[in-house]
Amino acid sequence: MKRYFLAIMAIGLVVFACQRVPITNRKQFVGLVSADQMLQLSYAEYDGFMDTSRVVPTNRKEAAMVARVGTRIKRAVEDYLISNNYSEVIDGYQWQFNTVDNDQLNAWCMPGGKVCFYTGILPICQDDAGVAVVMGHEIAHAIAEHGRERMSRAMAANGITQVGAIAAGVATKSEDIMQIAGQVLGIGTQVGGVLPNSRKQESEADKLGLIFMAMAGYNPQEGVAFWQRMQKAGEGKQKPPQLLSTHPADDQRIADMEKMMPKAMKYYYAYGGQ
Repeated sequence: MKRYFLAIMAIGLVVFACQRVPITNRKQFVGLVSADQMLQLSYAEYDGFMDTSRVVPTNRKEAAMVARVGTRIKRAVEDYLISNNYSEVIDGYQWQFNTVDNDQLNAWCMPGGKVCFYTGILPICQDDAGVAVVMGHEIAHAIAEHGRERMSRAMAANGITQVGAIAAGVATKSEDIMQIAGQVLGIGTQVGGVLPNSRKQESEADKLGLIFMAMAGYNPQEGVAFWQRMQKAGEGKQKPPQLLSTHPADDQRIADMEKMMPKAMKYYYAYGGQ
């Protein structure tokens, strides 16, 4: 009887912990850690990273470009979410768009809109439109709550007793939870053992990213050109650029983006693109 009860409770928790991603409508498993808890953990991790990094001053051209594009896409995405009854997705968000002096071809966005671009990726971006490709993709990870989804799945892997405590809001500071949070949120610090976005999440961020940049008035066709440049930058190297390490194969992702392009272009024209 006890085993039967636990099984029923587990099913209930899974149902309770599911929601759908805006636009793609994909069902995801997120509720074993609250959105507020995820934001608190994210902000602490982001501040710690920035405190120990060479942050590029905002009056420098490259940092100003990242902040300008980020703010433009953020405004367009927020307007869309609010007008389509998704405002709860961005509750508690504290957007930041920083550039760090680092040669890696990488950028990332933590839950809550905490964005970081490395200077190493900016020559591949080339201009505002190129930055918009990467920015849209990274913001998509935050809007789709991919970090919270990864953490919830990691929590579930630890067993139903702990999951039940988390869902009830009891176990919020345990050593296991903090360790998992460090793995999920440690992408910016390149910590070994970081839990990467799944390829499903990366493909979803590609699709959403094209739409988000289109909403902000950037031509999504730049997406294919950017990823072709990124692919070329990784040729002949022992390791691919960090931004490519967990993504679908280059040729496949470009083909997928081209397939997505007609839908993205509809958003571009609908939002005033020329």
